[in-house]
Amino acid sequence: MFQALGRIGRRRVLQGSTAAFVAFGLLLWWLLPLGESSPGGTVTFSTGTRTGVYQLYGELLQKALAKDMPRLDVKLLNSEGSQENVARVATGKADFTIAAADAVEKYKLAGGPGADQLRGCARLYDDYVHVVVPRASSVDSIKDLRGKKVAVGQPGSGVRLIAGHVLEAAGLDLGKDITPVSEGIGTMPKLLEEGKIDAFFWSGGLPTSAVTDLSTSVDIRLVPIDENLIEKLHKQGRESRYYRAAVMPADAYPKAQAGAAVPTLAVANLLVTRADTDAELTEGLTRTVIDSRDRIGGEVHAAQLVDLRTAIYTDPLGLHEGARRYYRSVKP
Repeated sequence: MFQALGRIGRRRVLQGSTAAFVAFGLLLWWLLPLGESSPGGTVTFSTGTRTGVYQLYGELLQKALAKDMPRLDVKLLNSEGSQENVARVATGKADFTIAAADAVEKYKLAGGPGADQLRGCARLYDDYVHVVVPRASSVDSIKDLRGKKVAVGQPGSGVRLIAGHVLEAAGLDLGKDITPVSEGIGTMPKLLEEGKIDAFFWSGGLPTSAVTDLSTSVDIRLVPIDENLIEKLHKQGRESRYYRAAVMPADAYPKAQAGAAVPTLAVANLLVTRADTDAELTEGLTRTVIDSRDRIGGEVHAAQLVDLRTAIYTDPLGLHEGARRYYRSVKP
């Protein structure tokens, strides 16, 4: 009898140990997802000028990805802006980028190499067009830029693309009616402060730190772009159809705007990749972009406008399959 009880006791101990081992294993599986790992390797993210919003957004996204996908090494690559970014991704010189919708459309319409391989991951935030002049300037409208020395962005930038269209809508030729200066946001403010240019175009998220900083040291204002001009832009067709009327809020640049909102135009920014980019990687990156909105938005205010409900609208690009998987997984 005692031997039988001993066997029963040993059996219960063994069963209890097995249950405890299984429970421990389940806990370990929960804490350390064995058999699953985030995508690894190295990807290149093409950003923008060193002092622009694309660059800062890229730096903050890089930090967020380091937490969410620790096996992934994200390399940032400076660029002149949207037009160069699109070409880099299309030709495989970069894996991901941010680019304005008009620059994407222009590249597609031109039949650039790899254009048919471009895919969207998310609609991010809007760029607002800034036309900055000294407060004492005689320039009150875009047509008043005739004969002026105007910084219009670097050749590969989205700023250059928009500036050309806006000037054309106002009846001005970028190469004939103004003196164009090929400088970016890194140097434009200093040139204006020193009187070496009369105005500059900039297209970026609100607020752009370089414009904010300039407004604290120089008395500047923003030239309005009214709806009549935007109607003329739309009549140009092609990539100009992606411009829409917008209002720069009065608190975007308080010192430059003196409490007044400024009519302008806006264009959507897209997170762009190629069709052959790994779907799991793209799904994870898209998830981080959406989930890190508030963290990134603390430093890039425009990023606060990233919205899950509108992120899927990546026109003129179709959604990448990995991004599509993400949106399906979070669909209510």
